[in-house]
Amino acid sequence: MDPIKKRNIRNWSFLIGTILIVFVLGILASSIIERKYESRFAGLEKKDIHENDPRNAVWGEQFPQQYETYMATQDTSFRSMYNGSAMIDELAENPKLVILWAGYAFAKDYTQGRGHAYAIKDIRNTLRTGNLYPNDTTKGMPGTCWTCKSPDVPRIMAERGVAEFYKTSFEKLGPEIVNPIGCADCHDAKTMNLTITRPALIEAYAKQGKDIKKATHNEMRSLVCAQCHVEYYFDKKTVENPKVPYLTFPWEKGMTAEAIEKYFDEKGFEDWVHPISKAKMIKAQHPDYETFTTGIHAKKGVSCADCHMPYKTEGGTKFTDHHLQSPLNNVQNSCQVCHRDDANSLIDDVYTRQKSIKENVTSLEENLVKAHIEAGQAWKLGAKEAQMKDILMDIRHAQWRWDYATAGHGASFHAPVEIGRTVSSGLAIAIDARVKLARVLAALGQKTPVPMPDISTKAKAQEYLGLNMKKLHADKEKWKKEVLPTWDAKAKERESKYGK
Repeated sequence: MDPIKKRNIRNWSFLIGTILIVFVLGILASSIIERKYESRFAGLEKKDIHENDPRNAVWGEQFPQQYETYMATQDTSFRSMYNGSAMIDELAENPKLVILWAGYAFAKDYTQGRGHAYAIKDIRNTLRTGNLYPNDTTKGMPGTCWTCKSPDVPRIMAERGVAEFYKTSFEKLGPEIVNPIGCADCHDAKTMNLTITRPALIEAYAKQGKDIKKATHNEMRSLVCAQCHVEYYFDKKTVENPKVPYLTFPWEKGMTAEAIEKYFDEKGFEDWVHPISKAKMIKAQHPDYETFTTGIHAKKGVSCADCHMPYKTEGGTKFTDHHLQSPLNNVQNSCQVCHRDDANSLIDDVYTRQKSIKENVTSLEENLVKAHIEAGQAWKLGAKEAQMKDILMDIRHAQWRWDYATAGHGASFHAPVEIGRTVSSGLAIAIDARVKLARVLAALGQKTPVPMPDISTKAKAQEYLGLNMKKLHADKEKWKKEVLPTWDAKAKERESKYGK
């Protein structure tokens, strides 16, 4: 045979053989992947998840990998420069907060929230929810306060109606709300698609002329977080539900600190009146979504889940890691997917931004504390409402901007330019308030600087306000021993019948 023809036949045989081998391997690989995929969803058809089923463990039977990573939110060992998952007593670390929140529950207790798995435990334990006895000032707290804590919430809302849930007292809902933040908060039980379960977000979208049902999948990967990680307030003046503390997002004028400030000013809304300065104050909740939207990551189309719930590969299966946590504790799977810098450089970059903003935050806090106390002295010396009106509005606006910038999780990284601007404007307003106060105090006969109290520790600051912390803690412990067991017993009885 011609050597050339012989070589061609050999080459073609090799090529065809290679194709056949690749084809067979492809079928084999496809079969393996299919079996792994099937095993991942094994039992889903045998046992459908009941609509609004709040039990995370039941969902975990169908999605073991997601559930296993979700359970990792119980780990509280990570702490970054300023936050993390560790339990941090913010008042102990920064006693100035006690004065800034004088007259508000946060002056009693402000411990940084831990992972989602602790949502119920932490809200029960905090002094901010009181002991719920008849003689306690927090008696009658609205059920609205439970809204973001549990997948039991959409279940109860579906059963009783949204307004009815909001107006039911906190303690009456206590035995009903026992499952911590989890699966049913973000997923449809039938399709497993991301879904919005809190009406406040849907209503906020509608007020802006937008339909949340038209949101893309990538947008939903942030919006499910925006159900709770936002600024909100309880509106008791709605036409549809008068006197019901209706959960509302103040987004109608925009999401910047100034836009929300204007919204509240025009509404004449205040969360509380500061007992020292008598300023009508606004308490920022946690405007994470609002600040995130003004940052570079949001503008580049990055979602919350991309960084806080990055994809994970395990046994050949790719899925979303449900260990919601700081990206700084998972740099390889979060930051380095896009950024090629080494982990230490990326973390240093975050800390550099945070430290730069922290300098002005500290200065703003110091000026606000002095402004409150100087305003209190002005009232003692006989100041008139007309003299104090503009000053009190300055204090309100300066503290709101401070709170907006610091109450959010990671705001100084999400949007360093916007947060830096917000803090700086708050500092300018606080300083202006103190200049005005100096003039008023001088006119009232104050010849020397107003003496400042010793608030070097949390205990000293709380004592200055007259808070009986020993009694508050004792009452809380008594309540936990006497009341909580009855809540848990009722919850256990109810859950034993759930879905039957």
